[in-house]
Amino acid sequence: MAVLVGKKAPSFKATAVINGEEFEENFSLESYIGKQYVIFFFWPFDFTFVCPTEIIAFQDRLADFEKRNVAVVGCSTDSHFAHFAWLNTPKDQGGIQGITFPLVADTSKTIATNYDVLAGEYGYDEEGQMIFTGEPAAYRGLFLIDKEGIVRHQLINDMPLGRNVEEAIRMVDALQHFEEKGEVCPANWEQGKEAMQATREGVANYLGNL
Repeated sequence: MAVLVGKKAPSFKATAVINGEEFEENFSLESYIGKQYVIFFFWPFDFTFVCPTEIIAFQDRLADFEKRNVAVVGCSTDSHFAHFAWLNTPKDQGGIQGITFPLVADTSKTIATNYDVLAGEYGYDEEGQMIFTGEPAAYRGLFLIDKEGIVRHQLINDMPLGRNVEEAIRMVDALQHFEEKGEVCPANWEQGKEAMQATREGVANYLGNL
């Protein structure tokens, strides 16, 4: 699994569904650079079980991301037509109706490959024919990208393991606290709690107050 933290987020252009109803060709994260932070996350499949709970959970906290100047963008290897159908299916029927943030269609699987979240890999059989081993879908990858387009946090879950949206918000808060105050954020830090200076004295003072 590639570590992208500290590196520029891989760029792409793909079709996305915007506001649950509009197709935008050549959608790119580049439009956010210099303006907003981005939470970019992958899910394995449309019309499944854990996936809608995560997507709806992100939508439920979308206002909290937006007040932190964070854009939320989702992506899977399904087509934009599948996304559109899912977006127009009521929640009580397994759909995600009401989602407004962009959902990217990675039908070529190049985005998942470049972010190194594609489950399985391409190879060749004994006859020299290209084959795919594993499941050609994305793991539950999540990337926090700063306003300069640099990945500052990544998390990869296996398909059965849903993510914690609160943790994504906590990581945004930690990054923004560091950028604004110059203080580093210790274990289990949350907004409003004490952080510390990245010095021996700072660590000693923090630990002494525990």
